[in-house]
Amino acid sequence: MSAGPAGKLYTPQLLGLATRLAAYPLDRGFQYSSTRRSRSCGSTLDLGLDCDENGRVATIGLRIAACAVGQASAAIMAQSLPGRSASDVAAARQAIEDWLADNGPLPDWPDFALLDAARPYSGRHEALLLPWNAACDALSNQQVCG
Repeated sequence: MSAGPAGKLYTPQLLGLATRLAAYPLDRGFQYSSTRRSRSCGSTLDLGLDCDENGRVATIGLRIAACAVGQASAAIMAQSLPGRSASDVAAARQAIEDWLADNGPLPDWPDFALLDAARPYSGRHEALLLPWNAACDALSNQQVCG
């Protein structure tokens, strides 16, 4: 009996990433924030960021209602976001967009290879990009990180 396409997409590793989101509560006022909604699937994400004196992300908080792909992407982004600048995040988002369009290699971001199974599922691309778009929005709306 075949697991079917969803069985290949929702690997144990991808599903396990969602549990990491508990480490990033959105329970206080952050310096910068963004709210994004996926038009294709209805996923939503609220993101908050604090930056350090050098303009790099210091703290992140998330509240997400999304499929496992969106949750996994948010967890992968969040775990390696501290210490990154707005330009780092923008470059990562562009690399992801290029990769999803078959115009570039797998993005160079820790654990991003765990999302490789989502690439053939174009209906999941917007959920995968949701946290990256929210982070770019938040970082573009301030002067310290920009």
